[in-house]
Amino acid sequence: MGSLAHYDGGSTATYARMVRRLDERVGRVLDRLKRKGLAGNTLVIFTSDNGGERFSDNWPFSGRKTELLEGGIRLPAILRWPGKVKAGSTSDQVAITRDWLPTLLAAAGVNADPAYPSDGINLLAGKTVPRALFWRYRWQQQQAMREGNWKLLRMAGNSFLLDVVKDPLERANLKSAYPKVFARMNAAYDAWNAGMLPEDPKAYSHPSWADEEADHYGNRRP
Repeated sequence: MGSLAHYDGGSTATYARMVRRLDERVGRVLDRLKRKGLAGNTLVIFTSDNGGERFSDNWPFSGRKTELLEGGIRLPAILRWPGKVKAGSTSDQVAITRDWLPTLLAAAGVNADPAYPSDGINLLAGKTVPRALFWRYRWQQQQAMREGNWKLLRMAGNSFLLDVVKDPLERANLKSAYPKVFARMNAAYDAWNAGMLPEDPKAYSHPSWADEEADHYGNRRP
């Protein structure tokens, strides 16, 4: 494994300070809301745009940022709204970051412009609905779809059908055991992808290299 001393100009000590300061700043925001008497009427969301970096502990998931393995797409999502969201409660709703728009609009008591409907759902609705989610990432030609417990994953010319609830580490490829599910999800993904803008071949797409992480053995820099 390569040295952890340098990455994008940072170090383990630098990242530790960043996490500590993030915690302090979040505390300052919450404290200011409380002192101003706004805490009870303010929805605070703490989340991210991707899974953990290489300094993160993504267990029990494999993968990291830049990958469509669960460790690369699972992320924290914490809501704080005293009197509206029960402290310590959780949701079983499969969600994605585009859900924040309709959620925040609903919290504010307004509707989206009907000419520009959102692709997300209101996470404050109080009910769990089935849905399919799709991703793509140009490096390694990664494509993924989540539907219920099932996940379709394509990566570097390989394809997998995974049960990410029973198998969060994504070790068991079930495409031969469930060929109809595999075929249906492949067709659904291709139909979704056909309706998207084509990927830009010149767009930056960052990989994970073997000299950064032990579990990327053999993935050498060009």
